[in-house]
Amino acid sequence: MRTLLVPFFDDAKAEAALASACHVARRFSSHVEGLFVLRPPPVFEGEGIAMAGSYMTQFREEGRRLADSAKQRFERFIAAQNISVKTLGEAEDAPTAGWRELEGLEGPVISDHARLFDMMVIGREFGHPWFDWQVMCEAGLFESGRPVLVTPDQPGSALGENILLAWNGGTETARAISMSMPFLTRAKSVLVLTVEGATVPGPAGDAVAGHLKRNGIKVNSKTVNLGSRAAGEVIINEAQNFGADMIVKGAYTNSRLRQLVFGGATRYLLGKASLPLLLAH
Repeated sequence: MRTLLVPFFDDAKAEAALASACHVARRFSSHVEGLFVLRPPPVFEGEGIAMAGSYMTQFREEGRRLADSAKQRFERFIAAQNISVKTLGEAEDAPTAGWRELEGLEGPVISDHARLFDMMVIGREFGHPWFDWQVMCEAGLFESGRPVLVTPDQPGSALGENILLAWNGGTETARAISMSMPFLTRAKSVLVLTVEGATVPGPAGDAVAGHLKRNGIKVNSKTVNLGSRAAGEVIINEAQNFGADMIVKGAYTNSRLRQLVFGGATRYLLGKASLPLLLAH
C-alpha cells in the first residue's frame, strides 16, 4: 500500500478519511494524494438557450474558492502530521503527501485517477450536497480495479491490527483477500467469518484460513448461522465480539440493483458499520 488516493473537500468527514490514510502511510511509508475534482460549468443544449458569461465566470470562481479552501485544510492537516510534501513518483522510505486538482464529474474522474494508486480512501457521508459519497465509492469499486477503504467519522487508534475477513465463497471476496494482503500479513490476528445462509458456491472458510496460514498469517475461522438477521448485522456483531479494527469484504457479490431493491451485506455495512471497511469488487 505505497500509494493512496483520498478524494478531498473542505469537510470534517473527508479529514477523518485523511487521518486513516495517514495512519496507513506511516505503516507502509505510503504517498497520500488529496484529490479535488473541479466541476465544469453545466452545459444546456437546445434552440435559443445560451449561458450568460457572468454565470460561467461565477461558477468557475466558486469552484476555485472551494478548491483553495480544501487545499488549505489538506495542507494544515498534513503539516500537523509531520508528513512531507512530495510529488507522486518520488519514492521515499517515509510517508509523503501531495495535492492534485482535476476537472470533470466526481465519479468518472475519481475512478479513472484511482487506477494509479494501490488503494482509495474515502469517508462516509462527506462532501457537498451535489454528489453522493456512495456513488463515488461504488465508482471506485467498479471502475478503478483497486480496493476502497471506507472510513468512519471517528477513526480509532488502531487500523489493521485485528481484522475480520467476511468470507462468502465469492470471487469478489477472493479478490479482496489478495488486495488486502499487506494488511493481513502484518495483522496481529485475523478471523475468517462465514455466515451460513449468506454464501455462494466456493471454498469453505476453514480452507481460506489454511491458505492464509501458509502465508504466515495468524488466523482462525468461525462459522455462524444467519438465522433471522441480515448478513451485514451478523458481520458487524461478530466484528465487535472479535475486537476487530477493520473488516475486509468482497463488495457486491449480488448486483448493485439487487442490493438496492432487496438489500445486501455490502449496502448494510456501508450504511451501518462503525469500523473501517476494506472493500474490493
